[in-house]
Amino acid sequence: MIELATTLYTELWVSLASLLRSYTAAHGLNRREQATVELGEDQIIVRAGDRWLKLDRNDANVTWMRENKTGGNFELTDHGRLKDQSGAEEEMDMQAEAWARELMQ
Repeated sequence: MIELATTLYTELWVSLASLLRSYTAAHGLNRREQATVELGEDQIIVRAGDRWLKLDRNDANVTWMRENKTGGNFELTDHGRLKDQSGAEEEMDMQAEAWARELMQ
C-alpha cells in the first residue's frame, strides 16, 4: 500500500507541475515575459522575472515559498486535492491557477 501511495503522490506532483506550466503560459499570452517551470523529484520551481514560487515535497506533504517570503503547507490527498493545515481542501488546478495568476501579474 505504501508503494501505491508513493506512486500516486509522484503522479499528482507531476500533474501539479504541468498545471503550473499551462496556467503560467495562459497568463503570459499577452506579455513579453514567460515563466519557466523546473520539475524535480521533490521540488518544483516556477520563475517569472523576479518573481518565483518554490514547492518542496516529502511524500504527500508540500511546502511552498514565494520570493516575498510568504509560504505555507499543503497535503496532497488521494483525490488530487490540496489540503491546508485547517483541513480545508481545494482542487489542485484552482491553487495552481491562483499561483500562476500571482506570478504573472
